[in-house]
Formats: sequence, C-alpha cells, structure tokens
Amino acid sequence: MRQLVIATKNEKKLHELKRYLKGVRAQIVSLKDFDKVPRIVENKKTFKGNAAKKALTISRFTKGLVLADDSGLSVKVLGGLPGVRSSRFAGPKKSDKDNNRKLLKLLESVPVSKRQAAFICAVAIADNDRIVKVIEEDCKGLIAFEASGRYGFGYDPLFLIPKYRKTFGRLGLKAKDKMSHRSKALKRARAFLRGYL
Repeated sequence: MRQLVIATKNEKKLHELKRYLKGVRAQIVSLKDFDKVPRIVENKKTFKGNAAKKALTISRFTKGLVLADDSGLSVKVLGGLPGVRSSRFAGPKKSDKDNNRKLLKLLESVPVSKRQAAFICAVAIADNDRIVKVIEEDCKGLIAFEASGRYGFGYDPLFLIPKYRKTFGRLGLKAKDKMSHRSKALKRARAFLRGYL
C-alpha cells in the first residue's frame, strides 16, 4: 500500500482531511511523521499556487505522493481579503479569535446586503516531484455581525449560511460536510486518488 503524505502539521486539519479521504487505499501520514521537514513560505497570490507549492516541495522531500491544501476566506466588499493571508490576517502569531475580531471591525458599518463572502479551498496532489491534480472549490455565504457556535475552527463562527440562518460554527459537522469548500474539494480529490492508486 502506498503512503499518502498530507502536507500539514495542524492536527485539526489532518483529522478533517482524513475523514474526507476515507476509502482511499493508502497509508495516510502527516508532516509530524517526518524529521527536518523543509519550511514552506506560502507566498503565492492564489490558493491554487500555495497548494501546488506545498505539494511539490513535500513531494520532493518525501519522493512520494503528497496532498496539500490551501484554503481561506474571501470577502467581496474587502476586495477578496483576508484571502491567502486568512490564517495570519491579524498577524503571524495571532489566534482565530484575533482574526475574527479584525474582520468584524473592518465590516462594522457594512450592511447585511454587502457582507457576501466565500470560503475557498484548493487541493494539489503531487507524486514524486510532479503535480498530478489541482482542484478548487468554494462555498458561498455571508459574514455574520457576531461570532456564533462552537463547531469548526478559523472563521466558522462568522460564516453564515443564509439557507439555514446559522453559521458553520452552529451547523455542526454533518451539515458542514455536505456543503463546505473543503468537503467539495476533497471529495473530488478522493475520487481522483481512487482512480490514480
């Protein structure tokens, strides 16, 4: 059975990705299983660019099959911000709460009709120093006026799905799995990997 390296050290993200990749015939490991992993500077202007850079770098390092993702939030009225800087929007060492606080401050006087946003997820799969697949999906919603809910992470407590009138933070995993940017992208990645392997 081939090894599939998930290019992350983030336990929450790894857990989520493993859940979406159920049924892929591979031994799934993460960067925590390797020593002296090369540092990757996510300096591309797009989610696809960052995902591909991560996948290629780690594939060169492991000489094998790697899946990397880059995802974040794009708010229309802010010209696409926080974008590729979503996880470090309030600064490199800031928390999810700090990022959420900064976003709410920037949208303080913005009415509900102009609070459109999309979560975007790009997934890149590399095998032995070659990109074999890049996928991008999104999930559209609105930014709520205050954080709500305890599920998920990142901007989930602010990302409102109008159909349910609830944030991802309140919807829970089952509902989120059906519609999220990451679930859509990883379901496509799973289908690709099943054929590829």
